Amino acid sequence: MSTMNVSLPQALKSFVDEQVNSRGYGTSSEYVRELIRKDQDRQRLRALLLAGAASAPAEPADAAFFERLRLRVRQDAKPGPSM
Repeated sequence: MSTMNVSLPQALKSFVDEQVNSRGYGTSSEYVRELIRKDQDRQRLRALLLAGAASAPAEPADAAFFERLRLRVRQDAKPGPSM
């Protein structure tokens, strides 16, 4: 694992220390790693939302859509012939 040193003003360091103590992190590094992972997740979600917004309109997700989806799932779950 690589190491990175980060300089923080005292107010931010105090905040991180409080989060570590109150939220059950073992170290400030664990807290920062979680923040980075959450930011990665937000960026992925944003990219997916933007891609969806830019895509062509699709079939409406109405009651008939969900019934077809349930039927497809039931058909896929049926056991096939034994060999």
